[in-house]
Amino acid sequence: MAAQEIPLGYEAKLLDRVEVAEDTMAFHFEKPPGFEFRPGQSSDLTLVNPPETDSEGNIRTFSIASAPFEDRLMFATRMRETAFKRSLKAMPIGTAVKVEPATGSFTLHKTSAKPAVLLAGGIGITPFFSIVKQADHERLPHKLYLFYSNRRPEDAPFLESLDNLEKSNPNFHLIATMSEIFRSKRKWEGEIGLIDKAMLSRYVNDLRGPIFYIAGPPGMVTEIRKMLLAYSVNEDDIRTDEFAGY
Repeated sequence: MAAQEIPLGYEAKLLDRVEVAEDTMAFHFEKPPGFEFRPGQSSDLTLVNPPETDSEGNIRTFSIASAPFEDRLMFATRMRETAFKRSLKAMPIGTAVKVEPATGSFTLHKTSAKPAVLLAGGIGITPFFSIVKQADHERLPHKLYLFYSNRRPEDAPFLESLDNLEKSNPNFHLIATMSEIFRSKRKWEGEIGLIDKAMLSRYVNDLRGPIFYIAGPPGMVTEIRKMLLAYSVNEDDIRTDEFAGY
């Protein structure tokens, strides 16, 4: 039987898959030779001859959750009942997919004098996980404030890893908050409620100084952007990345 032909692009074989939160999985692939990206960028992933397909097709755009210094490519996603997600979850280890060259400008600014305030909702954490890991690896001088909103700790991918990164990088501050902690079975001593101006102001002295990055569901991105503009944050200092449909 002839081997499956991989369309133009990079070929990457599935190495592992791990549940990283309730209904959320991370997929680890080989990093193809020559595949380069900047933290915060995304890539199109194509399933090759999947066992099923639907009207949404066999291609999805994912932010790259791994960092450039790591030897694997990692993508993480909320698991939903679509043919693509079912095929991805059932794919045998070693199966090859097509990965397009990385694209996007949702990347850390170069001027380290300006702090970066990263505002993540749910699976919107993926580009920031890459950014924070690479910043730690390179010992970047940027001050990084990551506000990370989820309903419950059970829903928060990479929370423990981010806690560890905060311990290892004095320039990185993690502010995790839970909006429905009453539904959780875990003890929680962090922030509670949605990200708002009062919460931001407790950790960031001047909201007109940093560059703001917002990633998450479209509704959250829109609301936080409106809030920042209402408090005189310059529009040029706000960058967004929407995660529609997960």
